[in-house]
Amino acid sequence: MRISSQQAFNLGVKGIQNNYAELIRTQQQISTGNRILTPADDPVASVRLMQLEQQQNMLGQYKDNLVAANNSLVQEESVLNSVNDIMQRIRVLAEEAGNGALSQSDRQSIAAELREREDELLGLMNTKNARGEYLFSGFQGKTQPFVRQGDGSFVYMGDEGQRKLQVASSLDIPISDNGKKVFQNVTNAARLDANYTQPTGSSLTVSSPLVQDEIAYTSAPGYPDSQFEIRFNDPANPKNYEIVETTTGTSLQTGSLDDDDKLHDSLVFAGVVVHLDGVPNGTETISITADPAREKQGVLDTIYQLRKALEENPDSPEGNRDTRDAVAAAITNIDHAMVTIDQTRGDIGARMNIIETTQTNNEDVTLVNKAVQAELREVDYAEALSKLAFQSVILEAAQQSYVKVSGLNLFNKI
Repeated sequence: MRISSQQAFNLGVKGIQNNYAELIRTQQQISTGNRILTPADDPVASVRLMQLEQQQNMLGQYKDNLVAANNSLVQEESVLNSVNDIMQRIRVLAEEAGNGALSQSDRQSIAAELREREDELLGLMNTKNARGEYLFSGFQGKTQPFVRQGDGSFVYMGDEGQRKLQVASSLDIPISDNGKKVFQNVTNAARLDANYTQPTGSSLTVSSPLVQDEIAYTSAPGYPDSQFEIRFNDPANPKNYEIVETTTGTSLQTGSLDDDDKLHDSLVFAGVVVHLDGVPNGTETISITADPAREKQGVLDTIYQLRKALEENPDSPEGNRDTRDAVAAAITNIDHAMVTIDQTRGDIGARMNIIETTQTNNEDVTLVNKAVQAELREVDYAEALSKLAFQSVILEAAQQSYVKVSGLNLFNKI
């Protein structure tokens, strides 16, 4: 086999260059701390590193979402805590307003504070978050949820949406609650009507019926599709009464009013209480019917109706009875509202627990992810340094051999 001088030179230079390139690559691995400098170094590990990097980016986004979700829920919880404090104060005021010894001016003073509390609640229920969106407007973040109308009542302008954030690959966490759910869909205890026409010769008057026991009311036969009647149908014993479910004719209760005509009588049946004043003549029939349109009532409307009753009801027997009914309905509805608000606060606490658990899980996955990335990417310094020393020896040997080979010449022998 013939090898020309040009071939010898080229092969020698190429070998030195290859050895030098390998040595430089090892030196770069040591200086950067990375075993993989290009995908060609380890295609399989490179693909795996890209997947892990994508997962790491997703975990970073989930971490930001978890922080945002927690901040939103903390703000909502703080607002609801303030609402609950105000509701407790309003309940105290309602109980004070029910004191029959109060004068009209006393009730006006209570109504004045109720107006201030009403405005305070309205402000809290229209709270905005850090992004300038209303907290309780559902998906309509730019729409003020609660608006006072011209007659003093309130209307909800938001929707029933619930904003969510993705905090894990298959987990979306609600970060808000719409105002209709929290403040509007409150069971209304004053959703019944007493249909009664006072007959001639009777002084019997009837209060507005009040649902005071929701469990007994909903389990009673006939309600709410049917109606009940309180019948005084014994002129010989005019104070005797019978309560009948009109659809089936079932007699639910019988009794008699007490002998003290100056005190009102309270009839309790099927979870409903009705107050009777005056003296019957034994020909009265009182129909108790449900109004489906009044099944729910907002918190602000409950306070508004109580305040209006305290401001407008005259200081007269009839006015005092109306005030008594308004106070009883307000206290029961306030209790219902506080239960609804407490349920929402409980939901928020559960979500915050999920966020805390998810944050811990994500941090654990992040640590594992980084450990796997380090194992795939980072260089083994002991191995690399040993390899560098070996490559240095090879390069030096290649250079020395090249010098000897390049010095060989046939003419030197002539």
